[in-house]
Amino acid sequence: MNLPKTPKFQAQRSIILNAAAQLFAEHGFHYASMANLAKASGLSKPLIYHYYKDKEEILFDIVDSYMSQLVDIVQQHQQTCQEKNWPHQKSFEILVASFMTQYQHAQHQHMVLVQDVKFLRPDMRSIVVAKEKQVVGAFAQMVQKLYPGLQNSDLITPLTMSLFGMMNWTFTWLKPGGKLSHAQMGPLVSQLFLGGIESIASELAVQESLQQNQNQSRSNSNV
Repeated sequence: MNLPKTPKFQAQRSIILNAAAQLFAEHGFHYASMANLAKASGLSKPLIYHYYKDKEEILFDIVDSYMSQLVDIVQQHQQTCQEKNWPHQKSFEILVASFMTQYQHAQHQHMVLVQDVKFLRPDMRSIVVAKEKQVVGAFAQMVQKLYPGLQNSDLITPLTMSLFGMMNWTFTWLKPGGKLSHAQMGPLVSQLFLGGIESIASELAVQESLQQNQNQSRSNSNV
């Protein structure tokens, strides 16, 4: 709704969104009622409806604002990389670590993004998906810079999505206060991904070399 963005507005909006994110994450979007949200937030239902006409608007604000934060992380990282001229691998490792840290501090919002974005109206979902593509595209560009030999293999996007598969689902088992922290998990994700992709890139280079040799042999035999 187009309400004035006063400090009180922002404070109450944050209360609603944080309570809703936890409620949706723990019980699922469809099983969380506005009455549950009023109880969890400590605000009245009429006041919540003053800010949002329904749960779907709340869901959209949760995932859209969260995706905006991830986009900001990517853009700030890209600017820092240009300023400091980091090597590609260092840049990649730092960005992965930044995302793992963000996941730690916004675990409920992240769970809602992964599990409930499908319940948004198509017009709302398209806005969120556009930001997701922007983030994935930034990671894909980094993978391509690390391994330019993969550019023509049609593997850049699948490999990038595999990376997000490793990061995005850590909320199912990586818990605050556990033996392994998000800060410790970041370097492990980078090592696992880069080690695996190094093997793939090497194998593709061998296959390409063999193919070139075979083509050369055929060409020579036809002379």
